[in-house]
Amino acid sequence: MIIQNIRTFPSKCRQLFSSDSLFFFGFSLFLLIPSLNVIAQQTEITQDAERKRINIARIDSQPEIDGVLDDAFWQQATVLTDMHQFQPVDHAEPSEKSEFYLAYNERFLYVAARLYDSDPSGISARQLVQGQNMQFDDAFEFILDTFNNGRTGYHFQVNPNGIRREGVYDQPNNLNRDWTGIWLVESRIDDEGWTAEVAIPFNTLNFDPDTEEWGFTIARTIARKREDIAWSSFNRNINPTTTGLITGIRDIRQGVGLDIIPSIAMARSEDHLSGTSDDRTDPSLNIFYKITPNLTGAVTFNTDFSATEVDNRQVNLSRFSLFFPEKRDFFLQDVDIFSFGGLGGGGNYNNNQNGIPFYSRRLGLSGTGQAVDIDAGVKLTGRVGQWNVGTLAVQQGDFDGLDGQALFVGRAAVNVLDESSIGAIVTQGDPNSDIDNTLAGMDFRYQNTRFSERYTMRGNAWFQQTDTDGRVGDDKAYGVLVNFDTQSNGLGGNAGYSYIGEDFNPALGFANQRGIESYSLMGRYRHNFIGHSFLRTYNLFSRFTQDRNLATGDLVSENIFGRILNFNTHRGDQFGIGFARNREGLTQDFEIRSGIVIPAGKYSFTNLNAQLQFSNQRNFAPSITVNIGDFYDGKRSQYQAGIQWRPDEHLFMNVSYNYQDIELPQGEFTVRIASANVNYAFNSKWSWVNLVQYDNFSSSVGLNSRLRWNPQAGEDLFVVINYNFDSEGTFDRLSREKSEIALKYTKTFRF
Repeated sequence: MIIQNIRTFPSKCRQLFSSDSLFFFGFSLFLLIPSLNVIAQQTEITQDAERKRINIARIDSQPEIDGVLDDAFWQQATVLTDMHQFQPVDHAEPSEKSEFYLAYNERFLYVAARLYDSDPSGISARQLVQGQNMQFDDAFEFILDTFNNGRTGYHFQVNPNGIRREGVYDQPNNLNRDWTGIWLVESRIDDEGWTAEVAIPFNTLNFDPDTEEWGFTIARTIARKREDIAWSSFNRNINPTTTGLITGIRDIRQGVGLDIIPSIAMARSEDHLSGTSDDRTDPSLNIFYKITPNLTGAVTFNTDFSATEVDNRQVNLSRFSLFFPEKRDFFLQDVDIFSFGGLGGGGNYNNNQNGIPFYSRRLGLSGTGQAVDIDAGVKLTGRVGQWNVGTLAVQQGDFDGLDGQALFVGRAAVNVLDESSIGAIVTQGDPNSDIDNTLAGMDFRYQNTRFSERYTMRGNAWFQQTDTDGRVGDDKAYGVLVNFDTQSNGLGGNAGYSYIGEDFNPALGFANQRGIESYSLMGRYRHNFIGHSFLRTYNLFSRFTQDRNLATGDLVSENIFGRILNFNTHRGDQFGIGFARNREGLTQDFEIRSGIVIPAGKYSFTNLNAQLQFSNQRNFAPSITVNIGDFYDGKRSQYQAGIQWRPDEHLFMNVSYNYQDIELPQGEFTVRIASANVNYAFNSKWSWVNLVQYDNFSSSVGLNSRLRWNPQAGEDLFVVINYNFDSEGTFDRLSREKSEIALKYTKTFRF
């Protein structure tokens, strides 16, 4: 089959680039050309390939972590001062002075910062909720590549309020912010700027005990200037491939390496329509044990997700299933190990989810999104030599008349070349059926961040095959994607192809279309304005995607999108104008709304869009998006407006409204989605997060309210209220549908 597809590829390409498709994609690419002449070219400074290196001091004592650098400990520490800009002007002199202090002892890595500021009153410190976005705050961050492999690493970030945010790189170009670790932070603002102290326990990290050199870089953000500076960077980036080296790390310990995390959840739920209620008390237990410094085993019992964020509402106007991101902490832990082929975003560069072999939302959730008990789970993740390994086994409880299922995922990848890897994945079981299902796949990830002085080359190739009882047809899937891009001035783009067989069935993965082959092309031009008083960047791009039926070769769908104008200012404001052209081939009638059916046939429609978004750096930041044009054989007008308001570090409000008016010969309807976030941080330990959502398709309003007490990393108390009611009624009437109040307490005991 693969050979057959290769032989027919030239003819398929001719089919792919029909005259009208080629015209629209070519036209959007043509729009890139004048920019090369209109915008004056400016010389960029690049970094030598040689890595910076510094020996880190070992001090057999410890400082008091209070945000004040008055301990004698810091006078013995290694000091870094040789910083440079990487935004807005690569390798320019920083506008403010920075001093960073590094040291370690047997149990901790210590990092401190003295960040001078000529105008301390201008320091931005608006985030007061642990783990939340600090994009428009003053902050400093650092990367630890504890295996010194240039592929993965830990990311830590601190703002002047002492707020922590962390993440892991599952590959150099993709930072997963959902990982959480235990570490200590305190910060202070004073009349010279601000200071911070950080202590990271070595039992928070996985590392190679035989390696005395770790990849490391540190960076600072000066928010009001949108200036980023770093110790080591390349091509306007910091990531595991751009780090320098800290050396001399030896004789460090993780203690026993045991984390015991008990939790207790108590909840009362009511079904107001049936008049029934339910009370439950659920203890749960997670145990993490570092078998070696770089290999972690985990066991979970009676896992509870009562403190998990709710999904953002979406209304589906397509023929295909929607993809929802994972938000449950248990499955987010070590999620980087299980990523495959660049699918699902990050390394994919066009955010394609179709064909993901492992999609953790299949576990512990029914097909309708209802929670399913997980009786027990075992996980083993880490690195052994050049190998990255991960296994996950889960016993899912009974639900909807289906007996509990034993489910398994195994993943391994070996590092090859300087930044690349070859891997394999296996899954076993079907969480929503008692039918036997097995998947096996292989992938190759290529990356060369030093392809040239400015350009990065990335690529993914993958193959999967499933074995499902009762399915005997084409059960293969494979794909390839090559990306060539830069953060400096210049052109970039990618090209991809994927094949999804009709009977390809990743029961523990995600496939929203089968029996198709897909093509994608993207071209982009980027310009960084150097010295401009108002503009920061200018981007133009065009994207082409097409899906065709494998059996007939007929068009399933096609999209050509062109952004002909896209500016970003120094304040972070954005403005863009673009167009989209769609073609759809319906082989059967499509019910887009109850009672409204679009007949089978071929459709072509075009729309124009414009977007204006003010920066979240502003206390008051409105945004608006307009999309107007054809829709199948009718018309669609879409208006989306939002307002973010942050008067101080305590209060944050975000209100958004999405309205679509759709007129078809078969009927008319509207789509309305509204949401409101109202969050209040009492201090760095207490926060109250509220989300209200409404959509007219479900005709219901949902409230999710979470009060959190986080006295220290590794300890949490949640009070969670969920409330659903009929949109025709009010809170105080008998239109209520379901409600729940839950209390959950979790504490980590570390040995």
